[in-house]
Parts: sequence; C-alpha cells; structure tokens
Amino acid sequence: MARADRLERLEAQREEAEAEYRDALIAALRVTAAGQWGLFDHQQDRHARAKAAPMLAELNELAETINDMREKLGMEEFDLHAEFLSQRGPVRSDAVGEPKKAAAWLQRLGA
Repeated sequence: MARADRLERLEAQREEAEAEYRDALIAALRVTAAGQWGLFDHQQDRHARAKAAPMLAELNELAETINDMREKLGMEEFDLHAEFLSQRGPVRSDAVGEPKKAAAWLQRLGA
C-alpha cells in the first residue's frame, strides 16, 4: 500500500511539474513572439543566446525533473520538451523567423 501511495504522489508531482513546464514554455514563447530572438537559436548570436539562457535553463531543469519522475513511473520521455529541442538550432535563410515560429507554437498550445 505504501508503494502505491508513493507512486500516486509521484504521479501528481509529475502532472504538476508538466503544467509548470508548459507555463514556463508559454512565457518564453510570448517573449520570443514579442520580438526577442534566441529561444530557438536560429541565428546563433551570442547576445540573443545570453538573453534566452535563463528561460532555457528553467525549461531544461524542469524537463530533467519531469523525465526523472517519468522514468520512475515507467513512462516514456517528456515529448513536449523533446519536440521543443528538435526545433532549436540553425535553419535555412528562408525559414520562418523566431517570433513567427513562437507565435505558431503559442497557437498550437492554445495560449
């Protein structure tokens, strides 16, 4: 019974952490949609990276915590963070800019 209680508490903590991650991602996306580059690291500019670093650090820390909980619960990796990470990095010169990309993500997340 104690194990079941621990797993139930861990599941509740995971759900709370995933909601916190989603809120942090939405906040970061809003900043980017407003015109601050760096979240998606498309230009690989050190000043933009420095501005986005605190947001990325928070997201990565939350995702690490969530993935640890998911592993203990026998669940797969947190896919929202994995998908976000897959969208970061260099892109072709004709690709959509970070603010437009962030706006599309916000729309997709319903924010």
